[in-house]
Amino acid sequence: MRIDIILESNAPPETVAALGSLAEDVGLGGVWVSNMNDARDPFINFVDLARSTSSIRIGPIAVSPFELHPLKMAASLLTLNEVTGGRAQIVVGAGGGTATAMGVHRDRPVRAVRECVEILQAAARGEPVQYTGEIYQVRWYHPSWVNSAAPLIYVGANGPQMLRSAARYADGIMVSDFVPEHVRTARAIIDASLADSGRERDAFRLNNFWAWHVKESAEAAAREARIWLAVRGTLYPGYIDDVLDPDEAKIVNTNISAFIKAYHAKSPDIEGVPDEIVDKLVARATSASSIADLDHEIERLRAFKAAGLTEIALRIYDDPAASIRLIGERVLPALRDTG
Repeated sequence: MRIDIILESNAPPETVAALGSLAEDVGLGGVWVSNMNDARDPFINFVDLARSTSSIRIGPIAVSPFELHPLKMAASLLTLNEVTGGRAQIVVGAGGGTATAMGVHRDRPVRAVRECVEILQAAARGEPVQYTGEIYQVRWYHPSWVNSAAPLIYVGANGPQMLRSAARYADGIMVSDFVPEHVRTARAIIDASLADSGRERDAFRLNNFWAWHVKESAEAAAREARIWLAVRGTLYPGYIDDVLDPDEAKIVNTNISAFIKAYHAKSPDIEGVPDEIVDKLVARATSASSIADLDHEIERLRAFKAAGLTEIALRIYDDPAASIRLIGERVLPALRDTG
């Protein structure tokens, strides 16, 4: 199972380059940044890293055709791919904070994402593109300068309809905040769609955006994880039943604003929610452990692999260099030892 990292979106290019180079040095597979409405441009910000590395894959999560027309997305992606020598990757999604901040109406998201990926794939061949879709059209686009290997194009998919659709045409899928049991359910949907469309299971990539809060102490790990719970998909309907019983989930749902308030205040205190419920969320919906208890998180990663992930993207937070070294020096060898 390939292990990637996800860096802070607002990190400056020199920081992205330094951390990404370290990730390559310790043997990680990819570097991602989330595409946030108030962050640096996720394509341009990777250029320094692209020029200072030779093997690690690089790209943004997730870019929506509702915020950036597929033709312009293709130009940005293929330019980054050229700078990397064919190592670019992207997650195409239907939603995200940028589209929301723009007030864009997102109609027919499954179709929109499919058409976007088809346009990106056509552009990556460097041949003339004439595309007439139900939502998007491209005329007289000929990126004749393209001569790199095609970038990897994933779809950000969580629901069954998008999972089934993306399995028919994308290079891979990235889900978000799925626990192993949820990964197993998604894998079954994906595999059935791959079989129906005559595609090989072994060639299809399945990644999971997962929060990594492994610190020197369990207290520091829990504190950081609690601050970021508001942006964990596991907190919300459709996911929370994976980690809490119905009565606990109801309390969380009633107090979502408290999680959001804590996130904005960068506080670990979640008002109105019993600590035992918050602790259960932290333990089940994130990797939050002390370094001394790292074996627990390694076992969780093995469970993810057994559930069907081929890759996992670990979102790292404070002191990212220390997290990268720990993952490279202790986690990767442990996973290799067990195949």
